[in-house]
Amino acid sequence: MTLEYTLDQMIQQIHALPAIQAKRDIQTVSHLLAHDDDIHDLTSRYALPGDDCAAIASGAGYQLLAMEGMLPSFVQAAPWFSGWSAVMANVSDIAAMGGRATAIVNAFWHHDEDSAREIMRGIRDACRAYGLILAGGHSSMGAHVSANLAVGIMGYAHKLLSTFHVEPNQCIAMAVDLNGQWHANTAYWKAFEGKADKVLRAQLEVIPTLTEAGHLLAAKDISNAGILGTLIMLLETTGCGAEINLDALPCPEGVDLLRWLQIFPSYGFLFTLSKTDLPTVIDAFAAEGITCGAIGQTTMDGKVHLTHQGHRALFWNLRTQPFTGFSYTAKPTLKPKEPHHARCQL
Repeated sequence: MTLEYTLDQMIQQIHALPAIQAKRDIQTVSHLLAHDDDIHDLTSRYALPGDDCAAIASGAGYQLLAMEGMLPSFVQAAPWFSGWSAVMANVSDIAAMGGRATAIVNAFWHHDEDSAREIMRGIRDACRAYGLILAGGHSSMGAHVSANLAVGIMGYAHKLLSTFHVEPNQCIAMAVDLNGQWHANTAYWKAFEGKADKVLRAQLEVIPTLTEAGHLLAAKDISNAGILGTLIMLLETTGCGAEINLDALPCPEGVDLLRWLQIFPSYGFLFTLSKTDLPTVIDAFAAEGITCGAIGQTTMDGKVHLTHQGHRALFWNLRTQPFTGFSYTAKPTLKPKEPHHARCQL
């Protein structure tokens, strides 16, 4: 069933989402981890909070490090799926940096042995599907222990995608696997079931391949904050804004737009890139069954404006409304050379 909302109504409802508030709560931590702008070289900034992984320069590339924690209620209710999802979310973080994942470690606590085994089975199954080494971790079992799970991941990148690369007048594109379905009555869009391991790996491989060829600049995997929350995190690092055309979003036919804006997809990413690279990027994703399209462009004013059915409204102003709090506005002194970014027309 498709519901009709005005643009202002959609903005109000998205602002009120618990997932959006949860991202804003990160500001409590970001203040504790604050780094002032005297860290000017880009290589050092890559290791700071703000991207989906820490990227540490190593040899001719970068070591990547990330971690995901699962909601305790999710771990309790769906042990196998939480184990799988913890790995899958981490793999997406590595891909969003232009990298390839190599190994994971985990830490879990539980009071039920059968559920603990299911968690580990989900982790093991996902590692097998994505070709990762399961390197061990930490476990704690006890009658009065609550269910908790966190998974860390390592990877590497020959060439890096980073939110530190976001500048005005870059195209913003969205890539998502539309060949899926909603997971129960949630915002989770599940598109991995029934796919062969080689298909899952090939879909991820598109991103580092395009990155190494110079066709992508920055990325974020679409997280539980949905499309617009993820967009703000993509922009916040450098304080850019955006003009977004909601009517251009890749979207399954007949799906309610407000619900789609809240998706947490098993495969979904936002990218910035040059307009001239857009056809190549769209074709590369299409070859692996992924739908990709331009949805907007970056601006310099820190404001995110949305357009829908001829109406335009302000969604967020990063100059007055911090999101996670991880923002670095001073220009770095060392920056990789990038091609000229032609204005993106939708």
